[in-house]
Parts: sequence; C-alpha cells; structure tokens
Amino acid sequence: MPLTCMAALYVVLCDGCYSLRTFQPRGPDEKCEVPKDRAYPACAEKVEFLRARWQSDPCYAFYGVDGTTCSMLTYLSQIEDFCPPRLGRNHSALPWHRKPHSYTKKAEIRTTLSPLHDVISNSSGPAANFIRSRVERMSERWIQAALRMRQSSNKTLSTQMRVLLYPGALAGSVGQRFEALVERGGPLGELVQWADLSACLTILGHNLTFSTSQQQLHSLIGAAPGRGSCPIRRPLTFDLIYTDYHGLAHLQGAMGLAFQHYQCCFRILDSFGTEPAFNLGSYARGHGYKTLWGSWGLLPLQYMTMFPHTPDNSFLGFVSEEAVREEVREEELEPDTYRKDRIAVVYGKQDSMWKGKSEYVEVISEELETHATVYQAPGLASNLPSFIRNHGLLTQEHFLRLLRRAKVFVGLGFPYEGPAPIEAIALGCVFLQPRFDPPHSSDNNHFYRGKPTTRQISSQHPYAEKFIGKPHVWTVDVTNKTDVREAVRAILHTEVKPFTPREFTCEGMLERVRGYIAHQNFCSKSLPTWPPECALRVHLGPLGQSCANVCRRSSLVCEPALFHHLNSPAAFARLKIGCSSTGQEVNHLFPSYSPWGRHCGLQQEPLLFSCAGSDLSQRRLCPCRAHLPGQVALCPDCL
Repeated sequence: MPLTCMAALYVVLCDGCYSLRTFQPRGPDEKCEVPKDRAYPACAEKVEFLRARWQSDPCYAFYGVDGTTCSMLTYLSQIEDFCPPRLGRNHSALPWHRKPHSYTKKAEIRTTLSPLHDVISNSSGPAANFIRSRVERMSERWIQAALRMRQSSNKTLSTQMRVLLYPGALAGSVGQRFEALVERGGPLGELVQWADLSACLTILGHNLTFSTSQQQLHSLIGAAPGRGSCPIRRPLTFDLIYTDYHGLAHLQGAMGLAFQHYQCCFRILDSFGTEPAFNLGSYARGHGYKTLWGSWGLLPLQYMTMFPHTPDNSFLGFVSEEAVREEVREEELEPDTYRKDRIAVVYGKQDSMWKGKSEYVEVISEELETHATVYQAPGLASNLPSFIRNHGLLTQEHFLRLLRRAKVFVGLGFPYEGPAPIEAIALGCVFLQPRFDPPHSSDNNHFYRGKPTTRQISSQHPYAEKFIGKPHVWTVDVTNKTDVREAVRAILHTEVKPFTPREFTCEGMLERVRGYIAHQNFCSKSLPTWPPECALRVHLGPLGQSCANVCRRSSLVCEPALFHHLNSPAAFARLKIGCSSTGQEVNHLFPSYSPWGRHCGLQQEPLLFSCAGSDLSQRRLCPCRAHLPGQVALCPDCL
C-alpha cells in the first residue's frame, strides 16, 4: 500500500479498554498550507523539521506522515499539538495525554508477598536472583511489620497505585556488564534497594509491574514503533514509575514528547544524590555544574537516595537485613546474644579495594583474627596478605553468619556509603572505618568526579559516622598505626549491642514510603502542602554555610518543600532583616541575604530551591524542620 494511502493507527485508553482510531490524509491531490496562528507559533518550524526528517524514524510513517504537507499538519495537530486542528476537524485531547483517574481501588496493607513473587518470578540472571532471594529471605519480617502496622494504623486508605519498577541498570548492554559484576564481588547496594522497595510497595497494597527488559518497557508504556521520536500511542497506564538514571534515558528514548508530560510520575533511585544546581540543564551548563548524570530538570525530591545525605532529594533507604526484631524486648534476649568471637571481617570484596591498606589491616590483625570475603578468580593467586583468612565470595546467608561471629567490621575506604556497615552494626559488630582528610569530593576524588553533588565525604560512611557514631562506629586515621591500635583495643573492651536506626527497619521504610506516596504529588500545579507549614523553623545561616549544615547544627533537617514559604520580602521582614534592595534571580543560593549592599535575593526558578547551595558572600534563608526519632524523612506533623 503506498504511503499516501496509509491510515495511521493509534491506541487510546478508555476506562481500561483499548480502541483503535484512524485518521486519513485527505488524498494526494489535496493542497495544504501551513497556517499562521498566534496560538501555535512553532507550527511552521515543526513542519520544516518534519519535511527534512520524517523518514529518519519509522514512527512518523506509523502515525501517517507520508511526506506531504497535509499529513504533517495532521500529525502536528492530532499527535504533537504544535499546529491548529485541520479544517472540519474538532480539537480533541492528544491520544497520549493523561486521562482523569478512574482507578479507585484502595490500597490495603497486605500480609503476604505472594503478589510480588508472581511479579518477579519471570526475571532471570544473577541480579534478579539476588533480588528474589532477598525478598524471600526477608519475607517473614515484612509480614510481621505489616501485621503491626495494620494493628496500629487508623489512617484513611489511599488509592492503590499502579507502579512500574524498571531498574535501567539491569537492562540492555549496561545490564549485561552489571550482571557480570554481581558474581565477582560487584556493587549490590542498588539491588538491595530494588528488593526492599518492591517488598515495601507490595505490603502497602499497590499494584506492581517489574521489568528489566528495554523491549518490554516499550510495550508497557505503549511506545510507537521506531526510534522514539514520536509520543507514545496511548495514555500511560502507570501512576508511578520507579527507575534509575539509566532507565530515565531509556524512557526518554521511547516516549518522545510524552516524556516531559509524564515526568512528574517518575521516581529516580539515585544512591549518591542530585543537587538542584546540577539538575536544571540550562543552569548547570551556564554555571559550571554540567555533569554526565544531571540536567534532567525533574523536581529534586523525585530523586531518591540510599541514605539521608542530600535533603534536596527524598530519602528512600532500605531495610537492614538483620535488625533485632522490635517485638523482642532487650531484657528477654539470652545472655550470650551479644557475645562475639575475637575476629574481624574486612569490608571489601575485590582485590583493588585493598590497595595500600596492608599496614592498616596488619595492625588490626595483631589484635583480631582477620577474615576477608574477596572474590578469587579461578586459577589466579591471591594478592591478599598472608595473615588474612579469605573465604572467597560468600552467599548473603553465609556472609551474615560470619558477621554474627565478628567483633569488628573493617572498612577499607571503599565502597562508599553502602548498606553492609548498617547490617553489620545491626548484628552487633563495631564498624571501624577510615577518616578522609581532606574530605573526598568531586574536586579531588575519581569516584565522585562527575556525580551531581558537591558533598564533602568525611569518611567511608558519613551516615554511620554522624547519625550512629560511637560505640557502634569508630572513625580513624588509617595512616596512624597508634590511632588504629588504640581504637581496636578500646573496641575490644566495649560491649556493643546490636543497633538499627528505625529508618532502616521494615516499619520505618513502610512508614516513610507510605508518606511519600500519599503526599508527594509532583503532578499538581499547586504549591506543596507537605510537610505542613507548621513544621517550618526558619533559620538565617552564617556566611558560607549551606542550609543543610545550618539546619543540622540545630539538630534539624532542611526541608526543600518549605522553601516557598520563605521566598518573599515578608520572610526577611519577619526576621527583622533590613533589605536595602530586593530582587528575583535564577540562582541556587536564593533566598539569601548579602550583607554587602544589604541585598535580599529571592528565587525565580523553583527547581533551584537548594538546601545544598552555599557561598561565602551569602547568608542563606533556610527552611528547617524537626524529624521523628530515627526517621529523618518525616516530621512529627507529617503522619
């Protein structure tokens, strides 16, 4: 059939059913002129774009573009909305636009993970096996947490969400490389998060779809055939999509214009955080914050971190695998519960992590039998010191069994900010880790270079250092043998009980994620109302300090959702700050006060409200709030 006779077909979602609609060019002899309409200023430009490139992607032909002006105008009016409706045709909503929510089933707390087992059973490979194994191993703890939450909760039920979980790092060629690393001691922290997030959402009563296939992703979102230049064929059938930076790129490459329309539904698992200055592309390019990973222009709270280190983002977290059950009272534990063997386990599963650390580990081995779990490639000799007892790469069950015996879990400085130290502390180990002086950052460290953050990393695990601390966490100068030796001896004379912050328990994660889903509506055009304004504690910081630091010094947390309450001259007046001039600017340091000239700066671009920004010339106006004990993400008035 010649292209001029082709009818473009697209699918329209209609109350859960699918129907086919067609539109036809009026014929090869029809004469069409590009209209001049002030309401559609880009129409002519888009027609010229299509005229030059309509054959570059099969999706245009799929939607009926055949090289004629008429077909282009039809496409640009009915699919992309850049041109006015054709004569004799009514203007209707684009076929891929969001429809009013007609899905009203309520999310009830489940006491089974059976729906999740069905969802993830079709995925294969080492990474999927790890996720599946973790879910199964922890299922009883999730169920017990669900029962306790069901008994204590008197909350109004929220709407059940249709959720897509798409770990893009496990898809395509990137996924193949990641899979290979999983069996060689590679990073498992992200997999821990995906496993725990999927279990958490299932317990909370939501409807999950899990995929690690790029091809299946295209089918799930209704991508048009081709290379992703055109919008999807129908409204998105998911309320939320959890993915990562790789998955975000896959979605953009498949959704065309629809990507921007639906980006408010995305939640990005981002272990190390994305600060606002890196997130807004135009600002990042113009102010030296352009990196490989930033510039997506999402709301910063859509990025979800592993630890609460970037208050501009949402803290997702994970569950410490061996947290002491909360229903067991401390006095009921057996006397031998906290007894440990005189052994240390070194945190580092790859040879490269041990480089330059032999003297540090040798000092520890003088006091403790020292064990390792380093991946050993078949046929290759070990490069580990002779005093190390290496078990090779262990399954998670055997690794946890080893930690139960250990007195000390030894950090080598890398990997940064992983889940293992939290799980070791939950098993009663003391975590001994290196102090970084100067702190590691994107300015001086290869690992953090290119990451969209200005954080200064003071130790291998800043959360453990600052939020937990002694006696569970000791941070030392590993180049000072005396410092290391004294720390080890002090640890040996200290009884340390298992400890897990509430935010890393099943209940803590359920509580936090339920709050996010109920209150974080990034698709709303209204100003955020959660946390409530009553949670706001306004602080004017000293010169050169970020709001994250200003709030932390008062044992509070910077809350970016409250910035809009401070972005007015009245906020400065309430603090009795006399502004000789006030102006709006696109600047990630605003709102702030400059003593030189007594200038009060207001934020013009809401995406740049930043807890992280600091400058020696500015005193930041900071929205701080309190938080629940052991639950940094939630304020006392947030539940």
